[in-house]
Amino acid sequence: MPPFDQADALQAGLEEVLATGPLADSSLDEIEWAVQRHGRATRYRTEAEHFTELLAEFQDLRLLLTRRHSPTARRRLLVASAHMSGLTALTLLKVGDGRALSWWRTARKAAAAAEDRATLSWACAQEAYQSYYSGDLHGAVELAARAQHLAGGLPCVGPALAAPLQARAHARLGDGEAATRALAAAETALSHLPHQDRIGSAFGYNEAQLRFHAGNALTHLGRTAQARDELAQADRLYPAAEHMDRALVALDMAVCTALEGDPAAAADQAARTVTTLSPEHRTALIVYRARDVAATVPPGAREVHEVRALREILALPPG
Repeated sequence: MPPFDQADALQAGLEEVLATGPLADSSLDEIEWAVQRHGRATRYRTEAEHFTELLAEFQDLRLLLTRRHSPTARRRLLVASAHMSGLTALTLLKVGDGRALSWWRTARKAAAAAEDRATLSWACAQEAYQSYYSGDLHGAVELAARAQHLAGGLPCVGPALAAPLQARAHARLGDGEAATRALAAAETALSHLPHQDRIGSAFGYNEAQLRFHAGNALTHLGRTAQARDELAQADRLYPAAEHMDRALVALDMAVCTALEGDPAAAADQAARTVTTLSPEHRTALIVYRARDVAATVPPGAREVHEVRALREILALPPG
């Protein structure tokens, strides 16, 4: 057997031995730290470079779950599994892979098995984004409402994630009053969120995200002056490494420009936003929002040079 294959076999055998338990608290702490590290990585690493490492870590966790552990240790492993399932679903969502749906179900099942309301609320809130981006706006509203209900007043990330998404879905459905109420709920949820959860992570929520999501909802409502104020704040707050959300903010700004009657400038801004991203950052979500810019252009302006160029860019194959 070649040396590298021997190393792989040795590692697999050691993992089997290490998984037999009982698990020390330090081992569980290490697992939870690794899960949190992967949550932070979603904000700055590309899906292609992150996914392989995520799955390898998840495989180790799955192996641990096949063994017998104390009730407390098993609960912590189930919560970690719910979070890792959610991260897997988020990665698949960002690249436009429909298999994300089954991973959301797994995340909810693991959180429910752990009897962890905060994690179950988080999973439902994140799944609401899946419904939103797949066009199921009523489903997104329902999941966002369930995430807030499950939290039951707990100051946790689920409601902070869910309320602004609910506002965005209501806005796209044309219900300005419901969107305004949801935005107020989002402000309240963020104000109650502990400082340690206001972080750049799939497991956190912060001021930059709320300003972006509020700006997006207001953009859909056509309230472009207010939307621009929110989006400008988001642009200032986001760190440079958060390529996806910064690009989405720029695309919302382009939609505002189109709604204000300058389709050429809007299309040019959207095209520059897409083309200046590296290929690995041009995810399905970026293309989705750039298409919204093109769709906002009135029919009489769709043959304008910049608009035509944007459509041609969006028609190119990935990369």
